[in-house]
Amino acid sequence: MAQTTVLIVDDALFMRSRIRDILTGSGRFEVLGEAASALEALEMFVRLRPQVVTMDIVMPGMDGIEATRRILAIDPGVSVVMCSGQGEDALVIESIAAGAKDFIVKPFSAERVLDVLTNIVDGSDQG
Repeated sequence: MAQTTVLIVDDALFMRSRIRDILTGSGRFEVLGEAASALEALEMFVRLRPQVVTMDIVMPGMDGIEATRRILAIDPGVSVVMCSGQGEDALVIESIAAGAKDFIVKPFSAERVLDVLTNIVDGSDQG
């Protein structure tokens, strides 16, 4: 089975490393890149074209919700999963309205990350 390609977006190095370790350890996902800001994420997305993006919400400059809108404007087929310590209903609703497929609240377990991403990938495969 081909690996699903992922771009990790979070301003915290620790969180990027944690997500990368979870995904690469599964053998199911290939991390193509890591971005520390929304602007960096947009540039990397255009260049790398991953199938999935994990997106933090609160970052300096542009937030993850606006970055999600811009990424989906470039490629409506990409799956964006929000990862945030801010689990308020309003942010979850705004994220989904912007086009995110799911929302993972920090701190998260490896099982939660893998379950969400696997379900999204398997669901989109069935079209």
